[in-house]
Amino acid sequence: RVQLEESGGGSVKTGGSMRLSCAAIADTSTRAFCIGWFRQTPEKDFAWVGSIFTDGGTTYWPDSVKGRFAISQENARKNTADLVINDTRPEDSTMYRCGAVETDRRNSDYVCRRPGLYNQWGPGTQVTVSA
Repeated sequence: RVQLEESGGGSVKTGGSMRLSCAAIADTSTRAFCIGWFRQTPEKDFAWVGSIFTDGGTTYWPDSVKGRFAISQENARKNTADLVINDTRPEDSTMYRCGAVETDRRNSDYVCRRPGLYNQWGPGTQVTVSA
């Protein structure tokens, strides 16, 4: 198992930018993960926002995400995933949490795109966008 630590979140103005960070903490130096970001829907489910495969940095997105989001790895820290929300809107206000699943290069394209396979979760962080 790995522990996921989240940071960032809080309040931001409409039209601003918000960065959320997630780090996989454990003996992860030789392991690779899909680390994804998810956000809570009005129905209280968590919808997939996007993911990154930590061995190489390939990113994955659902078709519904339209360019305001970016995911990258923190410099010099392999098993991290930073989500940046650009042009923030009030509808971006919700709980965000990161999830992870261990995989390898051969399977990453399949695994990273499937939210149901993620099996490690951070506690979540709140984002509030105000006018």
